[in-house]
Amino acid sequence: MPVATVSVRNFRSYQAATARLDPDLTVVVGPNGAGKTNLLEAVYYGCTGRSCRTANDREVVHFGSQTTRVVVTLQSPSGDHEMAVGFSPGDAKRMTFDGASVERLLDTPDRPLVSVFLPDRLGLVKGQPALRRAHLDQLVAALWPARGATRRGYTAALAQRNALLIRVRSGQAGTQSLGAWDVQLAERALELMADRRQAAERTTPGFSEMCELLGLDGDPSLAYRPRSRAAQPSDFVQELQERLEGDLERGFTGHGPHRDELLIKREGRELRTYGSQGQQRLALLALLLAERELIGELRGTPPLLLLDDAMSELDGSKRAALVELLRQRPGQAMITTTDLDHVPGALTAGVTRLGVAGGGLLQPVSEAA
Repeated sequence: MPVATVSVRNFRSYQAATARLDPDLTVVVGPNGAGKTNLLEAVYYGCTGRSCRTANDREVVHFGSQTTRVVVTLQSPSGDHEMAVGFSPGDAKRMTFDGASVERLLDTPDRPLVSVFLPDRLGLVKGQPALRRAHLDQLVAALWPARGATRRGYTAALAQRNALLIRVRSGQAGTQSLGAWDVQLAERALELMADRRQAAERTTPGFSEMCELLGLDGDPSLAYRPRSRAAQPSDFVQELQERLEGDLERGFTGHGPHRDELLIKREGRELRTYGSQGQQRLALLALLLAERELIGELRGTPPLLLLDDAMSELDGSKRAALVELLRQRPGQAMITTTDLDHVPGALTAGVTRLGVAGGGLLQPVSEAA
């Protein structure tokens, strides 16, 4: 279901504002610091119940205010739906779907999935492997929601084994007590690796296509690289046993899917090390667009794509290619810019334009702007 409107009260720079979004492409234009990113963040917050920029909800409350609220309305052939998130420092966050309280919006089946590009997310390409592992696990959960439990099961088993390692190290338990947890960890490890491998393999063709369309040359590729080579749980248990001495010395498990890597390469070399900022940006955009299409294929509806400052460091041809993809492929998208000329086709019919002024004031932008 596409997002029809987002209404905010006391959110970041906005005291009160309502934005009506296009079911296809909405371009948000305004000077730096006007509140463009805050608007995208509000959409994300209203769809997920959390911020895409901070883990501290206090930061989204308008300065001098005591509470914030975001309401998102969704369009559906069967009727409109409403999601709301309210937060006040010192009180529990309250989330509702069609007026009924929910513990997590993320568990609401009818909510739209959301994918977001922020300049800070370039860390997904050039940052540490943990960021790519977490992203890959989020993709697995988006593609096959029931499989989200696999990662949680592995994490729980890993924590139990690590706690037991500390007890063995301190002489409070014997190494034989590790056997049962080794088996549990092995079973969940193989499930997690299989999910990650399948997600990466399903994304790879789309990633290659999007890179080509966006003009990223050099045969860019994705490759899932698991730490373990185990084909059966017994193989993984053997790997753990071979590394037991090192685990006891460290006090934690050093081998397993929590050390895996998702490689993003160009010309056979890792982009995180050998790619320019522009190439890394294109690779991230290609990855998000490929995942969006795959999710749409498997789930029926592609995620809402929020693109903040995506045009920076892209030349005119690449900007045009990105906008063409957003307009021609299925799905809803929002993109921010300081200049409509940076978004080719932004002034044509069929594109909704929202102007953001200082203090978070919204107004439509006409074709003649």
